[in-house]
Amino acid sequence: MNNLMDIFIVAGRIITILPLLLFMTIFMGKRAIGELPVFDFLIVITLGSVVGADIADPNVQHLPTAAAVVFIGVLQRLVARLKISNRTIGKYITFEPTIVIQDGKILRKNLKKIRYSIDNILEALREKDIFDISQVKTAVVEANGNVSVLKQPLKNTVTLEDMNLTTKTASIAFPVIMEGQMYPGVLQKFNVDEIWLRHQLKVQGVEDMSNVFFASINENLEIHISLKEEPGITVPPIYN
Repeated sequence: MNNLMDIFIVAGRIITILPLLLFMTIFMGKRAIGELPVFDFLIVITLGSVVGADIADPNVQHLPTAAAVVFIGVLQRLVARLKISNRTIGKYITFEPTIVIQDGKILRKNLKKIRYSIDNILEALREKDIFDISQVKTAVVEANGNVSVLKQPLKNTVTLEDMNLTTKTASIAFPVIMEGQMYPGVLQKFNVDEIWLRHQLKVQGVEDMSNVFFASINENLEIHISLKEEPGITVPPIYN
């Protein structure tokens, strides 16, 4: 009998708490649903924990849970307003955008600062149909973790009809060195060897392969290099 009663209690809580949760989520705004900055991410986790415990355990008092949902939603709304009205407060409760590629060069220090790997950045670029880092003017990891990309001026997308061109195969640059480690399989694909690669590095002023953070090679046998230290790169000031 108790088990049946618990089932009815759980069902009743689902019926009452989910509409309240939906209302509070809409009240908090689109930003909390779609972009999930760090504070909103914590809000969503907290809401999930509170509601989950209420639904799963009939011994948890239901009205305090509903009150907690309302309070969390109001708190998020107040913090969102504070972030808009006070830039200083906003800086302390969210991440700043971080430039990770500038003028086709991967900025190793900035990647380490936000604990991103080269693989994370390459994947984000591929999702934007960019398979060659040399095409990137600036890439920024936003506060919500998304990557925004500005292509080099000559690489901006235009339609083939605008240029009166026929379709051609897109060029892909393959990683051949990552964090100082060479990938012989990529060299074999292009019928070149390590001696050739080291010569290409020297042509670009790189004597020691261990200083290379990332290097790629395309079908034209062009090598694009990002060093572990890029002191000559000027990073534009980008803020939220």
